[in-house]
Amino acid sequence: MESNFVDYVKIMCRSGKGGRGSMHLRHVKYNPNGGPDGGDGGKGGSIILRGNHNYWTLLHLKYERHIFAEHGGNGGKDKCHGTDGKDVYIDVPCGTVVYDAETGKYVCDVTYDGQEIVLLKGGRGGLGNFQFRTATNQAPRYAQPGEPMQEMTIILELKLLADVGLVGFPNAGKSTLLSALSNARPKIANYPFTTMEPSLGIVGYRDQKSFVMADIPGIIEGAAEGKGLGLRFLRHIERNSLLLFMVPGDTDDIKREYEILLNELQQFNPEMLSKHRVLAITKCDLLDDELIEMLRETLPHDLPCVFISAVANKGLEELKDVLWRELNAESNKLASVIAEDTLVHRDKDMVRFAEELADEGEDEDIEYVDDDDIEDIEDMEDFEYEEL
Repeated sequence: MESNFVDYVKIMCRSGKGGRGSMHLRHVKYNPNGGPDGGDGGKGGSIILRGNHNYWTLLHLKYERHIFAEHGGNGGKDKCHGTDGKDVYIDVPCGTVVYDAETGKYVCDVTYDGQEIVLLKGGRGGLGNFQFRTATNQAPRYAQPGEPMQEMTIILELKLLADVGLVGFPNAGKSTLLSALSNARPKIANYPFTTMEPSLGIVGYRDQKSFVMADIPGIIEGAAEGKGLGLRFLRHIERNSLLLFMVPGDTDDIKREYEILLNELQQFNPEMLSKHRVLAITKCDLLDDELIEMLRETLPHDLPCVFISAVANKGLEELKDVLWRELNAESNKLASVIAEDTLVHRDKDMVRFAEELADEGEDEDIEYVDDDDIEDIEDMEDFEYEEL
């Protein structure tokens, strides 16, 4: 069964071209020498991205292979202005990042509801010959063509907005914890990579407070190089305010496993190391109190550590207290305020870009030929826009 969670789409976008200005001389009864009256061309439509909190995936854009704005209308006689092309709005969920599909360059980022970003600007309409009349040139026989359209094939990539992101190896108990703390019902089973898509859950806290927790598929060593599910879901924890690392209590070396996870995040995006982190030792119902105290001595002392068991409902209240305290720490509050300006979006690595497109099923080229775009504008090629 195909999932409804779509976080990666490739679309060809094109703005509208400006309409041509009219070259017309007024010649009517009782006024045979009326002079120039050619109107200006209309403005072409723009492609505008708009944040919409009603969407949580890019599913509505999955089959939108082409998005084109309207062209501006040509000017007419009697100083008639051409019609402006309608702008096209692309509604995307908050947290969507846009890249140029041809070069992999970062284009823009939509972070909040109602935010509007002009992705491709429509061409300006050409001036009619009425605009070029002067005392020495009272009947200009020329007008301007409209500005050309803009085209770009883009990659829309969704990065989930959540307060807490769960990081761990497969079968570390991430989905079990999310189901225990929230009403989310992710798939839970005793085999690796049970979680194949991110899940969000709202965790209730005291006094009607809450925070959002995100679960992503398990990370393995080498994930930053494409192993396992690779880079596909690591991007979803780039925006999280806090990272909750989860390591099973029956692991041979808890500290080493934590360092492996940390190293994978560093290779993927070094900026993620500046986020607040909490370490949760899961499945502690298999450990006795003496062993827990021994393990506590081996853990990093500068990192908040909590021993929990989602199945036995052990340590969960303490975990929520720690998460809430870290989320509302002054340093984390300051980071969240400036996060929009400090979040670093790296350009796509073109060495792996083709493989990434193939994995997402977006490796085919999108081409479009419109015969109406091939027009003879006669002798208007030499005219350029002037600021009036």
